[in-house]
Amino acid sequence: MKNKFLFAGLAACMVTSAAAQQNSEKAEPKGKAIVQVFGNFHSAFGAQNDDRGFELERSYLGYEYKLDNGLTVKGVMDMGKSSDVSDNNRLAYIKNASLSWKSGKLTLNGGLISTTQFNFQEKFWGYRYVMKSFQDQYKFGSSADLGISATYKFADWISADAIVVNGEGYKKIQKNDGLNYGLGATLTPISGLSIRLYAGINEASADGAKDILNAAAFVGYKAKHFSIGAEYNLMKNASNKKDADQQGYSIYATLNASKNVNLYARFDDLSSKNDWNIKKDEQAAILGAQIKVGKYVKIAPNFRMAMPKADGADEKYSAYVSCYFGL
Repeated sequence: MKNKFLFAGLAACMVTSAAAQQNSEKAEPKGKAIVQVFGNFHSAFGAQNDDRGFELERSYLGYEYKLDNGLTVKGVMDMGKSSDVSDNNRLAYIKNASLSWKSGKLTLNGGLISTTQFNFQEKFWGYRYVMKSFQDQYKFGSSADLGISATYKFADWISADAIVVNGEGYKKIQKNDGLNYGLGATLTPISGLSIRLYAGINEASADGAKDILNAAAFVGYKAKHFSIGAEYNLMKNASNKKDADQQGYSIYATLNASKNVNLYARFDDLSSKNDWNIKKDEQAAILGAQIKVGKYVKIAPNFRMAMPKADGADEKYSAYVSCYFGL
């Protein structure tokens, strides 16, 4: 109960602080629709050659409205498929329902907000509609949750952020009393070079359960015609189980072949302590191209390889044509 009162108090302070900054000078409110649709056609080869077809992976529909004095209100619906492979029905969730306030070097967010655990890496990777970033792909954390976050930019080359959320993601109601706390820092020491560090603790509430610990480090470089990034991720006590540790790294690169064509490649490696999760441990690779068709449409043909680490497990090879529509 103390955690819930703490959360309520922090949220109230954020809203009160934002309201206190309002004055007689009001900017013209501006709004924009948020529409993003991810789909693909895919076909596997070899032992999995029966896995083929058209797929509508995810749709985001929402609206963002900028008020005066740095306030922004955002609401987004997420329509996707169930994580249960036997469930073919579409499910709808509220992905974001947030209030943001920016004043000078400080930014505050409250409500159902985007988390900071891997948001930076996802944006640098840049092909979320093709494949999720490493931590999202292997369920090291959730991309959105209910809580508050703050970011402060100390200088042009360094900023820090803190977040407190429920720790159960945006698809579940809060049924546990524990909270998820995270601290991060982003550095850009020279033009094009980015360094991101993050550490978090997701409290356990059940007797005998262990806190989940997360740590991540990322380094990336962007130039005019190419970008390259690498990240290392560690999760201890997955699902609140002692010594259920996982770790892995992801390396990705993009080459801008022309104004409307990009080439991209990525390699992932996931492993578990003492092979406790050997059935899901794997190496994975993707190679493809992105073609911009007008302002709102992207098409990305790509080839994927999944190489399980379990003895006797078959490797999987697939060809995809991923599609994106967004405003």
